[in-house]
Amino acid sequence: MLCCLIFVLNFKYISMHWLPILLDAKSSTAANYFPIGLQLLFAAGFVAFMIGFSAWVGPKRKTKDKLASFTSGIDTHGDARHPMAIKYFLVAILFVLFDVEVIFFYPYAVNFKSLGWEGFYAVLMFVAFFLVGFVYIIKKGALTWED
Repeated sequence: MLCCLIFVLNFKYISMHWLPILLDAKSSTAANYFPIGLQLLFAAGFVAFMIGFSAWVGPKRKTKDKLASFTSGIDTHGDARHPMAIKYFLVAILFVLFDVEVIFFYPYAVNFKSLGWEGFYAVLMFVAFFLVGFVYIIKKGALTWED
């Protein structure tokens, strides 16, 4: 609650007094960034204070159960440095391919009329590169799940 109030007061101060100066590109001086620096300094100080205060006031009971490592409720055993199956990395590559495709198709879908035929050819080239990567993933066997 206190943070919200301080943010609103600082935002109101910045918007009333400093926003016209900050929007003027000709008068860019170090004094224009003072409210931003003050806000960052206050935020860092508040975070440091809250972490220190919780460490000072909080409970400090160390028991065997609290100090034991916890991995999703499964007791740990063995060495953590055993080889991992290549399927994991292939699925990660698949995810990146589909994620990048969606990221680049959205701006094209929004602006496809203004981009014209040149934009259409660029998207076709992108789809071709995407399909080359997809064919590579299929040939490596990332979509076959029998072990």
